[in-house]
Amino acid sequence: MKKNIRISMIVIVLLFCGTALFILKQNSFNMVEQSVEIPSPEGKLTGTLVLPENYSGKLGLVLFIHGDGPLDASHNDGYKPLWERLASLGYASLSLNKRGINGSEGNWLDQSMDDRVEESRQAITWVKKQPMIDEKQIGVWGASQAGWVIPKLAEKEPLAFSIVVSPAINWLTQGKYHTRKTMEINRYSEEETKNNEAYDRQVQQLLESHASYEKYLKISHGNSLISKDRWTFVSKNFLSDATDDLRHFNSPVLLLLGEEDRHVNVKETEQVYRNTIKSSLLTVAVFPNTEHSMLSTQTADSELQALLISLFAPRQITVPDYMNEIEEFLKKL
Repeated sequence: MKKNIRISMIVIVLLFCGTALFILKQNSFNMVEQSVEIPSPEGKLTGTLVLPENYSGKLGLVLFIHGDGPLDASHNDGYKPLWERLASLGYASLSLNKRGINGSEGNWLDQSMDDRVEESRQAITWVKKQPMIDEKQIGVWGASQAGWVIPKLAEKEPLAFSIVVSPAINWLTQGKYHTRKTMEINRYSEEETKNNEAYDRQVQQLLESHASYEKYLKISHGNSLISKDRWTFVSKNFLSDATDDLRHFNSPVLLLLGEEDRHVNVKETEQVYRNTIKSSLLTVAVFPNTEHSMLSTQTADSELQALLISLFAPRQITVPDYMNEIEEFLKKL
């Protein structure tokens, strides 16, 4: 009996160790990551520079520009599979910690979209000084909220290319779309949906009148209360609209959209991009059964499935064609 228990324990330990080693191997990527610090007038920026393990000559570089939220340089390791793919194509990657995260000084909630543009320009100035980087082959990748940053950046910097993932066009219409879509998914009644929309209009009116946070608190709903810092951030950015800025693109643009995006009206985004950017510069890919973060809807709807994939097969966390489209786009360049 004791012998059987001992054998069972050994088997369990071996299985545990084997699983741990497998996870470790799956989350080891073929690239070199370097921590960097970039000085700026608003305080230092920290981040990660990623290089191929082996290379000769100059490298192109992809500057990563985050979406919303307190994001670190790797987006909690979520960028690493793409960094690895880019490294295999001969591209370096640079991604910064948002201000207030992992040593980057300041507070990202104090920033306007124009502030984020200037921050990106500071990163480009820094990276041009790196001896291994070809300054004529610096492009950007950006997701969601970066869709308001990248077109502005394109006016000020000679970008070699832009990869834009799940961008909205207008902050306010995007918010309305997201509210209604969320109500539909959660099976709210039409009356409840209209009540939520009416509340959103109240908040918008306060923003338009430059109301204080204290005035907002007087009408706020307890279950949707935003912080004072967030109120400041929204106040600075709620009028964001990318339509006119899209005209600044003078180099190839890859627009990637998920057909089942619950945050962004992808039909509106695609139409405005096609109507504004020269067709010779624009490539569009719309993925079926795909959500805002380029995850399949099945993965996006299951936290357990997302966790298991990120542990055991992180390179498969996004839909397969997502990184394939990026690779084909860069190869054509």
